[in-house]
Amino acid sequence: MAATNSSVTEFILLGLTDQPGLQILLFFLFLGFYTVAMVGNLGLVTLIGLNSSLHTPMYFFLFNLSLIDFCYSTTIIPKMLKSFVSKQNIIMHAGCMTQLFFFCFFVISESFLLSAMACDRYVAICKPLVYMVTMSPQVCLLLLLGVYVMGFSGAMAHTGSIASLTFCGKNLVNHFMCDILPLLELSCNSTYVNELVVFIVVSIGIGMPIVTIFISYALILSSILHIHSTEGRSKAFSTCGSHIIVVSLFYGSAAFVYLKPPSILPLDQGKVSSLFYTIVVPMLNPLIYSLRNKDVKVALRKTLARKIFS
Repeated sequence: MAATNSSVTEFILLGLTDQPGLQILLFFLFLGFYTVAMVGNLGLVTLIGLNSSLHTPMYFFLFNLSLIDFCYSTTIIPKMLKSFVSKQNIIMHAGCMTQLFFFCFFVISESFLLSAMACDRYVAICKPLVYMVTMSPQVCLLLLLGVYVMGFSGAMAHTGSIASLTFCGKNLVNHFMCDILPLLELSCNSTYVNELVVFIVVSIGIGMPIVTIFISYALILSSILHIHSTEGRSKAFSTCGSHIIVVSLFYGSAAFVYLKPPSILPLDQGKVSSLFYTIVVPMLNPLIYSLRNKDVKVALRKTLARKIFS
């Protein structure tokens, strides 16, 4: 259904390129990325679920991170793959708003989940004696509830703002998905209020978690500097290494797209940046956490051994 104040009932997603030779290459490239992301994230979810040794607060949050990464990759990539093999990638107005809602929900949820993981690392390193008491199952569930409430609130704000726009005929979305900025470009009425909503929600969705992460890591760094043994410092740094890499990749690419005015960041350049945090980051996250994590590698070996012997 189209919005009551809009004459547009469907949108055409222009995708990444209109060159046939390049489209086939990109189809197989992103199909490979999606396969790796699916196998990696669902594999990590399964591994954590099957191994009681990984039933700790850190892996509880990692379980949800993998679940979110899988979901928002699935929200975007299948529709994008269709654009490489069809003449016109059409999406209905209601479908476009639905995709936008779930995309915003999962991305904002991931942003706040990464800040919750930073708090978990702070307690683990700075207050190890009370770690299991402080990060009790009840506390972890409350943190996770807060993560999804913020995700839902942000997604409702973005989707409601875009759904209120009037589209008078232009329906070519210069993107591979229904993203906020390309849809704002199509509006035939003033988008000042909508752009203000985007800036406020994105500032909260990125700003609050980043401040939390910076404070957590400042306290962690201060604590690490008071550790006298080199081995102890190395162990503390390795505990945070994977999380720091994931945070840098996610926030760096997201902030580059949404915290710059469209006049500074052209939409074509924004599409390339969007690829990074919608496709590459969800693919890399399970690889980063599994290849750099001793507990995950040990659990994987035990699980494979059980399957082989059974």
